[in-house]
Amino acid sequence: MILQGQDWLEAAATRRVMAALEAAGGPGCARFVGGCVRNALIGQPVDDVDIATTLTPEQTDQAIRAAGLKSVPTGLAHGTVTAIADHRPFEITTLRRDVSTDGRNATVAFTDDWAEDAARRDFRLNALYADAGGGVFDPTGEGVADALAGRIVFVGDPGTRIREDYLRILRFFRFFAWYGRGEPDAKGLAACADLAPGMTRLSAERVSKELMKLLTAPDPGPAMAAMDAAGVLGRILPEGRLSPAFAEMVRLSQDPVLRLMILVSADAAVTAGVSRRLRLSNRIRDRLAAAATAATEVDLSMTQPRLRAAVYRHGGQAVADVLLRRGAEQPGEAPAARRLREMAEGWAPPRLPVGGRDLARLGVPPGPETGRLLKAFEAGWIADDFPEAGHAARLEALVREGRG
Repeated sequence: MILQGQDWLEAAATRRVMAALEAAGGPGCARFVGGCVRNALIGQPVDDVDIATTLTPEQTDQAIRAAGLKSVPTGLAHGTVTAIADHRPFEITTLRRDVSTDGRNATVAFTDDWAEDAARRDFRLNALYADAGGGVFDPTGEGVADALAGRIVFVGDPGTRIREDYLRILRFFRFFAWYGRGEPDAKGLAACADLAPGMTRLSAERVSKELMKLLTAPDPGPAMAAMDAAGVLGRILPEGRLSPAFAEMVRLSQDPVLRLMILVSADAAVTAGVSRRLRLSNRIRDRLAAAATAATEVDLSMTQPRLRAAVYRHGGQAVADVLLRRGAEQPGEAPAARRLREMAEGWAPPRLPVGGRDLARLGVPPGPETGRLLKAFEAGWIADDFPEAGHAARLEALVREGRG
């Protein structure tokens, strides 16, 4: 089988990198590996081009430099060097075999045996190689068939592969979400369920990264259902609950943050616990927190003044997120949710039109009284739907009331 019509394969940068490696190790010393080969076979976009080679990391580094390309030693201990050609990175890894593993990290030895390298990979559809001309090599004998049929099958014994790295449990479901069709592989699913307790060895960052990648899939629903049935979802997200609202959110939005949001209750304490345990990025943490706080004020029956008040207090993003959630929870009210969401996203909250200087001109000295009066003004201004005039008179009245 020959890969054809692949821009990345014909690109000048790709050819320069492969030529550099073959100049040092001879024809066939380097092959494309993994996702780029898999995606090319099934007609999916290729984002990253990874290369496997029989050259040692030191030889790879020397070959890249000798060709006038930039070489970055991104993981020499594990055999990885990154070549930069035409501003594009190519991750190049020496063929490896595992010497020992602890479920998280592996001690490896370098090899020149392509079958040994394939045997340590996670799934058969990822253990695919292609030479510089696009000729495909399938050491397991099933990788091409799996890729074309949408089967996610472990290389060799599923339990052995998982014990080498328990993250492969989550990768099983993530790859099924992206590339799987039909039912998940029964042996792989059973192994994931049996060995799920071992995921306690994984860092929160690794878990959350896999979960977010899974939720980014066009339709993560079947994979999430399988993960839930296997008891894996409950281990990584005990607050999570699959519901019809999740399926509706998948239909409404491709945003993985919204898909995560609908899995847990709209409660600030619960959301904070999820963000802390999964060590979510600050951006995701803050977005979840803002939506959970805004949820107490947002519903599909709200008037435009109430909507604007909520946007002023919590921000348009938070209110729009909650409204999308409400639309997923109440599909019959989707038009109302969409209309309100468009208003929330399209309205720019005005700045508070008065400040401490205005109060100073009225004889109020800086201090607690200034803060109290500004809060009182703001509350009335919001309640009256942000009037554009009459600010001075309103402020003067508040000052008189305070002195009376």
